[in-house]
Amino acid sequence: MILPTRIVEKPWGRDALPAPFVAPAGMRVGEIWFEPPPELPGLLVKYLFTSEKLSVQVHPGGADGKEECWVVVAAEPGATLGIGFDAPLSAEAMRAAAQDGSIEDLLTWHAVQPGDFFYIPAGTVHAIGPGCTLVEVQQNCDVTWRLYDYGRPRELHLDHGVAVASGEPYALGEHMRRITGGHQTLADGPAFRLDLVDGVPDAGLLYSYAAPLLVLPLAGEVLAGSEVVRPGECACAPDMASVTFAPEGRALVAAPV
Repeated sequence: MILPTRIVEKPWGRDALPAPFVAPAGMRVGEIWFEPPPELPGLLVKYLFTSEKLSVQVHPGGADGKEECWVVVAAEPGATLGIGFDAPLSAEAMRAAAQDGSIEDLLTWHAVQPGDFFYIPAGTVHAIGPGCTLVEVQQNCDVTWRLYDYGRPRELHLDHGVAVASGEPYALGEHMRRITGGHQTLADGPAFRLDLVDGVPDAGLLYSYAAPLLVLPLAGEVLAGSEVVRPGECACAPDMASVTFAPEGRALVAAPV
């Protein structure tokens, strides 16, 4: 089943989107959501398109929290992601930095390129810079605590945010990787599993996805049951065995754990 989409306008979005997407006239599109199917209500996949920095924010953990990850699909020269801090930061120092705006400079800004993958555990302070096109896979939770928003007239949530935020540097070696050739498991818990399928999956991967999953082609088409799913679309399938992958294609597959 190909999932319906929701176009979300954002002040930091774009009025010109990379193919195959087209922004409606007069709209700055920041996100394109794929509506979670009844079989997988707790998993949300979306594309993000940025022309400005997003707020410095953090998500809580637990059953009602949000673990998320990003696959960089395209990046303009100089594109960065702010994840974690350059040096350990106490809760009091974090609050003060959020209030005076210096928190932006205390974040570690990672230069990115297409094929970069970042897992963002709950409690990680983060921000997305301009010039990024990302696929985001996350727990389907809308709890976001904003710590700093560059003077935009939106509510901040310092008490909630500082209470759940880690003031530590980002564990780059543990949570970041480059997507190269071949199948790769990008995330395996605690909330969901995410794999890159390069070509036709092997028997082990079929066994790992024996229940409903989401499939999102990046290059080439896939066949989910009797439906052709193209790049820019996302589908729900009952299991991996019911999906036919193009030998020269690439796709992301995800399921809760």
